[in-house]
Parts: sequence; C-alpha cells; structure tokens
Amino acid sequence: MMSLRAVARSAPRTISRLSSNALRQSRVARPSSLVKSSWAPLRSSQFASAFSTSQLRQAPAAEVDEELSVKLQSEIQFEGDMKANAPVPASVKDFLENSPFELKDTPGKEDVTLTRTFGNETITVTFSISDLANYEPDDVYNEEGALGEEDVESPQGQRSSQAENEEGLGDEMDESEAGVPCRLNIVVEKPGKGALNIEALAQDGQILVENFYYFKDPKMAHGETAELAHAAQDVYPGPPFGTLDEDLQILMERYLEERGITTALAVFVPDYMDIKEQREYQEWLTNVKNFIDA
Repeated sequence: MMSLRAVARSAPRTISRLSSNALRQSRVARPSSLVKSSWAPLRSSQFASAFSTSQLRQAPAAEVDEELSVKLQSEIQFEGDMKANAPVPASVKDFLENSPFELKDTPGKEDVTLTRTFGNETITVTFSISDLANYEPDDVYNEEGALGEEDVESPQGQRSSQAENEEGLGDEMDESEAGVPCRLNIVVEKPGKGALNIEALAQDGQILVENFYYFKDPKMAHGETAELAHAAQDVYPGPPFGTLDEDLQILMERYLEERGITTALAVFVPDYMDIKEQREYQEWLTNVKNFIDA
C-alpha cells in the first residue's frame, strides 16, 4: 500500500517539476542585473539615492501564496479520499482488539511504542515510520539498468542478455512487492536484573532477529538519550545472532514468541506504520496550509 501511495503522490508532480526546471534554466541563461550593475560605473544619482528621504516602496503582495494554498488543499483532499477508500486493515483491527500490548502513539512523533507485562517482566517494542522514508527500493532497478547497458556493448550476446534482463526484471518486480522492512527495538526488563535488548526486523509476516544484547542497566537498552546510547556502545554486544548455534537460535525465537513477538505483530507493524504515515502527512499538509493562509 505504501508504494502505491508514494507513486500516487509523486506522479502529478512530474510535469510541474519539468516545467519548473525549464523555467529555472531560462532564468539562468539571462545575465543577472546584479552582475551588470557591478561592472557599470557609479553615477552621482546612485550616491544621492542613499540619502533619499522618500518613502520606501512597499513590497508587492506574495503572488505564490494563494496558488500554494490551493495546491495544499488539493493534496489534503487527495489524501482524505485515499483514506476514505482504504478501510483499516483487519491485521491492525484484530491486533489492537486482541493483543496484550498497549499502544502508545503520540501525534507528531515518528516512534510508536507497544508495552505489556509478562509475569515479572516488562516488555517494550518500539518502531518508527522513518523506515518508510528511508526505504529506497529503486536502487535495485538502477543497478540492473547499469548492468543492462554494459551487456549491450557486446553485439553477439545482445539478444541473450536482453532476454536475461527481461527475466530478471520480472523477478525483481515480484521482489518489489515485498513489504518494507520495519526495524523493531525489543526490550525485556526484570526488576533489579537488567534487560535484554533484541534488534529485529518485521517483514512479510516474519520476525527476523538480528542481535540479542544484555544490559545490566535497563536504561541503556532503551537509549533514550545520546549519553546512554553512547554508553551502550561500549558494552560487549554478544555475537551476531546468525552465528549462534542453530538450536540456541530456535529457543531464543521461541522465547520471544511466548512474549508476543509473533507473526501477528510482524503483520501489524508495517500496516500500522502505513496508517500513521498517512495521518502524519495529512496533519503536516494542514499545518503548512494554515501557516501560508495566516
């Protein structure tokens, strides 16, 4: 859903960007009036103007404000229509209604937090919509395009390389439909016993564990300040999760599943991120429009 929304947002802007680029180039081609004046000899009238007591001319009213405001309103309407035509996913509704986790979502903030208790443990799962903005699936296509150009240089292998590129493009299109990898910061705390900090990815309905840390001070696991995050870097992190004994990896994954880090969570996170990103974008559009109109 996120990729379709991104395409829908950017598509109407292509023509306007091209026209603005052409206009920008035409402006560059014209010699600047400031450059001209710097080479022209100063006249006596120019000296006199510095001491003029005549009233300064008022700056012309902003000409772009009204047009920008109308465009912002169009974007707000566009996003509103998309939201109206896209019901809340069942994965989000079911998770919020049946999950033991409590959701904390502060408007205007990128991070979302899920918390729950499990026996004497406090479990926190944090994720951020910044992952959507930082995700760049187009890199794969750019690399493939460069490779395709290199293959064309060989006339004998042109037909075969072209067929291979077409097949590869089909495979990549299937891969591009994969969900955005969403980073999870999972913290399991016990009173007076420190905390486990697990770094994982939620993607395509799976939880992929990357690192499994232990901190004596639970504050380091959360890393809410720059000082704590820096201090956590000096602590031995343990080996990469993928290098552990396979049976140990399985038991650690089961440990997380018992605490609610399950497939349901892996499906919920990217769907909820998509909803939140649209909500924050609409609010941003409204705030900018209100400022322009003020």
